[in-house]
Amino acid sequence: MTIRVTVWGENVHEQKSEVVRGIYPDGMHNCIASALNKNEGIQASSVVLQDAEHGMTAERLAETDVLVWWGHAAHGQVDDAIVERVCEAVWSGMGMIFLHSAHFSKPFKRLMGAPCNLTWREAGERERLWVTSRNHPITAGLPDHFELENEEMYGEPFGVPEPLETVFVSWFQGGEVFRSGLTYKRGAGNVFYFRPGHETYPTYHDANVQTVIRNAVKWAYNPMARVAKPTDAPNVPVDRAPEKIEERGPKLHMAGQQGLR
Repeated sequence: MTIRVTVWGENVHEQKSEVVRGIYPDGMHNCIASALNKNEGIQASSVVLQDAEHGMTAERLAETDVLVWWGHAAHGQVDDAIVERVCEAVWSGMGMIFLHSAHFSKPFKRLMGAPCNLTWREAGERERLWVTSRNHPITAGLPDHFELENEEMYGEPFGVPEPLETVFVSWFQGGEVFRSGLTYKRGAGNVFYFRPGHETYPTYHDANVQTVIRNAVKWAYNPMARVAKPTDAPNVPVDRAPEKIEERGPKLHMAGQQGLR
């Protein structure tokens, strides 16, 4: 079994910032994909915002078992039709991992149905991530906590729905805390949000961070066949009811309008 992963990168900071280019000369997306490709059973490649259809063609999504998404400065440039296509892939069973500033990406907000807002501070302070679900597959091979010497602070309240499980919480040098690893189920798709990853720090070179993303890919993977047309809401005529029934009472729908909602 090979898990096919696509890493989506915004690829904006890498083009504009010498600092970011110095840390990620091949782009954050390729750094993440390269780390994933070191693991047996994972085949990762990358696409970027600037690709045709943002790299999220129907064909590409059909061939993606788990999609990893990093965005920050150009959330608004992602076409709404592509957002809907990505969300339909998740609802049909594709796994999805959102990293760092992707908390404010269009696909994450669409899947969460919430503001997804938070407090933040860019000061390069220490972040300590605590494992809060010791037996969760995403925490396999990790210590009870690990530290990142420099990160952007995200603080509570975090405007997201209550998760299935909180896997990590973060403490920052300035005193704030944050729910930094959250799992969700959306339709048939498994969704994980992981907080670290500010572009001006070497977070995605960190071995523990790479372990989390690798474990999350394996957790998010769904081996079942995709659900066809996950947003359909078809009408079931009387003659197709599982048990025999007779129509009673007035009907709202006129002939030819069956199935409209």
